[in-house]
Amino acid sequence: MKKTLLSLLLATSAVASADGVLNIAQRQDPGSWDPIDTFLVAWGAVASNIYDGLILRDENLELKPGLAERWEVAEDGKKIRFHLRQNVKFHNGEAFNADAVVFTFERLLGEEGSKGPQRSNYTTIDKVEKIDDYTVDFHLNTVDPVMLTKLAGYGAMIVPPGYIKEKGDEYFNLNPVGTGPFKFKSYTQGERLELEANPAYFAGAPKLDGLVYRFIKEDATRLAELQSGRVDVIHDIAISGLPTVEKSGTAKIVAVDGPTIQSMQFHIKKGITSDVRVRRALNMAVDRQAIIDALLSGYGKPVASLQGALSFGYDEALAAYPYDPAGAKKLLEEAGVKPGSKIAINYRSSSSTMNEVALALSGFFSEVGIETELKPMEDALFLDDIVPKGKTDELFQFGWGGWTFDFDNTAYLVYHSGEKWNPYGTSDEMDKLLEAERASPNQEERLKILRDVARMAHEEAYHIPLYNEQTIYAVGNHVQDFRAAPDRRMRYVGTSVKR
Repeated sequence: MKKTLLSLLLATSAVASADGVLNIAQRQDPGSWDPIDTFLVAWGAVASNIYDGLILRDENLELKPGLAERWEVAEDGKKIRFHLRQNVKFHNGEAFNADAVVFTFERLLGEEGSKGPQRSNYTTIDKVEKIDDYTVDFHLNTVDPVMLTKLAGYGAMIVPPGYIKEKGDEYFNLNPVGTGPFKFKSYTQGERLELEANPAYFAGAPKLDGLVYRFIKEDATRLAELQSGRVDVIHDIAISGLPTVEKSGTAKIVAVDGPTIQSMQFHIKKGITSDVRVRRALNMAVDRQAIIDALLSGYGKPVASLQGALSFGYDEALAAYPYDPAGAKKLLEEAGVKPGSKIAINYRSSSSTMNEVALALSGFFSEVGIETELKPMEDALFLDDIVPKGKTDELFQFGWGGWTFDFDNTAYLVYHSGEKWNPYGTSDEMDKLLEAERASPNQEERLKILRDVARMAHEEAYHIPLYNEQTIYAVGNHVQDFRAAPDRRMRYVGTSVKR
């Protein structure tokens, strides 16, 4: 036992003192590194260093060439031709070419992709056609004005066909291979992922020798590891830890506006929340600004819908429900809800901030006569079972990254019938709006429809939109050229450490 403990301490010390290795802590381990298996921001925060898409979106949210050197859009938006980079290899030595692109999207849109949450983002792709070894055509079954952005992330990351065919999908899940700036070294599920620099990276070798991601659920532990020097960067610093970092003298807070929205979603077919008057009343019971000031240290903005000001579709004229406890009580009385009526809130227990938000909501609801039971849950249970299988109570947490910065990516997945994050449905009218938005080649028309979607969701009070988070990182002073990604999809190509 002593020998094992000593070995562990020595190994930890070696990692912490390695000059060319950046140690990063984040709360969540996605559990699979296959691009088609995930919707999690935690995946993008890591895997953006392993994989590339045909298109790259940088820290300024600009679309740039990735594995494609250039592209042209033709046939009224229904065909996109990509000219691919030559002499690029996957980490296992396999050549990147048109065959890899065709394989990636046939897999995404086929049987394997149907098992994961990414497929619905790309169903406007009818087929991907190989023209020659370094030219591919994407044929769309309808115009998709968000397609270029979607090709820069998540499910569209290009994967190696030979490797997957040889090793199988389950092996690939835990032993990822891409073309990115860092390549897989080792993975201990639930604990850590180690990557080493890819010296042959087409955009230039990283300055770092490697990255070590440590998956630490406890907010206090992540902070303690930063203070001790065993961690260089925290991807999801808890709000409660901000004052400690700001006063430390050894690290700093880096905050940028981001896409992440936190809200509470209603079960619209269960109990008192099946009545829209009750849903509106509970919206009016919440003082959003008080939550932001007290629990987020001001690092957030109140929202009226599930998007922030950076999102295409944002409507500055749409006002959130006012904080009006008296008005809320009146609506509850009209709905026949008696004081002392009970609801429950389901939420992910891994975030100390969300625990505090849930307590605050309980207090606000109590002021209007509603008793609340708080039900914190493990991430896996909440995300894989309770929500998608429609097992929630009256209110449940809905946090969304909105990584495309286009309201379509959020609205379609949470308001359209049959989607994983819409277990209780909305309305036929909402479905028709969302389908019309996705089919329109006209951005002005799309903007109008998306604003109509937000207004309908607001009127029906499907959610209690709480706040648009800023994306916050805690960064050691010895970390050089840290470029904060608003969408949390950090790429450490140009970063270095000076210890």
